[in-house]
Amino acid sequence: MGKLIDIYHGSERIIERPAFGEGRKNNDFGIGFYCTENEELAKEWAVSSIKNGFSNHYALDTEYLNVLNLNSPDYTILNWISVLLEHRLFSIKTPVARRAKQYLIDNFSVNVNAYDVIMGYRADDSYFDYAESFINNGISVEQLAKAMRLGKLGEQIVIKSEFAFSNLKYEGFDLAEKDQYYVMRKARDDEANRLYFDMLEEESDGLYIQDIMRGGIKNDDSRIPRNISE
Repeated sequence: MGKLIDIYHGSERIIERPAFGEGRKNNDFGIGFYCTENEELAKEWAVSSIKNGFSNHYALDTEYLNVLNLNSPDYTILNWISVLLEHRLFSIKTPVARRAKQYLIDNFSVNVNAYDVIMGYRADDSYFDYAESFINNGISVEQLAKAMRLGKLGEQIVIKSEFAFSNLKYEGFDLAEKDQYYVMRKARDDEANRLYFDMLEEESDGLYIQDIMRGGIKNDDSRIPRNISE
């Protein structure tokens, strides 16, 4: 990441002054301002099937910011999912899933509130479904890591601290037209799901969450996939 980066926030409105402390606590990484370096993705995230949106453009000076990149080799796919488990509302369907949630938080959690900026996958509908399948023992950790790359559904940059908010400079906006970008968003999601179901047809002898718990596997185990970003 360079010192000065361009980021985009997809929204149904124009946001010239993002406010520290606003937002939903049940977002992927908790309260924060959710952006991406990919303007086309921001436009897809901004629209619905019935309403246009806006891609808000900002320059972010990262020189003195403490940045957590969950998609770097320093972290595993289970670090990412443990952060989700602490913030998002998962469907815990089985006793295995209840134990899995606590095990992952206890052994793989990362304190995102200690950082100014967080980088990681965006758990939209498809990604969230894949994560739920994993904690319910439906797919292996190797399949989960592979699923995160299907369809290029997107990575996000989340502005967390008041200091990081002070380093944002508004650069304008662009209209995101629903007739174009909702179609693109749906096509991307459909392609990811198609590839996901194709993957499920393949043989998988990997580690499932029940194996991870039974084996007492920790974050430094070489069998846990790292560097999930392409």
